[in-house]
Amino acid sequence: MKNIALIGIVFSILTSCSSENKEVSTTETTPIVEKKTVAMSELDRKLKPNVSRFFKVLPSEAPNPENEVTEDKVALGKKLYYDKKLSKDETQSCNTCHNLETFGVDNLPFSPGDAGKLGGRNSPTTLNAALHKTQFWDGRAKDVEEQAGGPILNPIEMNIPSEEFLIERLSAIKEYQAMFIKVFPYDENPLSYKNIQSAIGAFERTLLTPSKFDDYLGGDYAALNDVEKEGLDLFMETGCTTCHSGALLGGTMFQKFGTFDDYWKHTNSKVIDKGRFEVTKKEGDMYMFKVPSLRNVAKTSPYFHDGSVSDLKESVRIMAKIQLDKELDDAQLDKIVAFLNTLTGEVPASAKL
Repeated sequence: MKNIALIGIVFSILTSCSSENKEVSTTETTPIVEKKTVAMSELDRKLKPNVSRFFKVLPSEAPNPENEVTEDKVALGKKLYYDKKLSKDETQSCNTCHNLETFGVDNLPFSPGDAGKLGGRNSPTTLNAALHKTQFWDGRAKDVEEQAGGPILNPIEMNIPSEEFLIERLSAIKEYQAMFIKVFPYDENPLSYKNIQSAIGAFERTLLTPSKFDDYLGGDYAALNDVEKEGLDLFMETGCTTCHSGALLGGTMFQKFGTFDDYWKHTNSKVIDKGRFEVTKKEGDMYMFKVPSLRNVAKTSPYFHDGSVSDLKESVRIMAKIQLDKELDDAQLDKIVAFLNTLTGEVPASAKL
């Protein structure tokens, strides 16, 4: 009996030691990290109701039920996006006007096309474009897939004579033959113009650029400094959110450019563009343009449909005056510009060459 009792005591001690060692080991390999939290300031408390009302965090995906985004399709779309064979004389690619090294634009008022002729409107950024309600300044394309097919056949832009011309050119390249068959294995003709558009569209759906403003929206109150928060406050108080709200701060509606005055008197535009009227021929669409997203706006100058203003501060002043009938002083403009800079994200590394 004594021997049995002694064995029990030894077993108990060994079990206890083993348990203690196990706990120490777990603590050493998985340290407990305290999450840093920053308390809301009085300014944050003031901002929060309207911030929650007007803005949303940028989505992590931009799906299209009609065009599944797959890794292989994105890879094909990326190759097409950068390929100058998509222009007649092989001088232009999608990336020429929508350069992903410079936030999806070329920073020119108007972009030169395949034969050197200039387009009639400023090239908007492809970043986050997949989340827009429509495409082009006049909204004539419903999504990035439809938009991708437009410039290729445009005689001033990429100048490809016909869909058949491009298909014949790409079909002569074995790598493209294999890639299209892999991505569209059930299509009778995998290398089709529609599938070219689908692939480019799938690639553009990956061009999302969250910024520190999204961190702020998510509850990281230290993501913005006080000047940037004051700029955000002014942005809302001035009424900019009438058009520039939601996850994109724009991109979801049409608005007349020049509500309180003719826009060209302030932008010094050389050509008076009638906007969406050119598509619909409806009088109510005169000078109506798609409201651009303000995501990455600090990097995508020059501004407006005709690239007529190169300075962001000046463009904010003009918008306040002719859209809201408000005069902003330099200090107010500087704060709003400081806020707009918080909307700059990073182009996904996977999208670059």
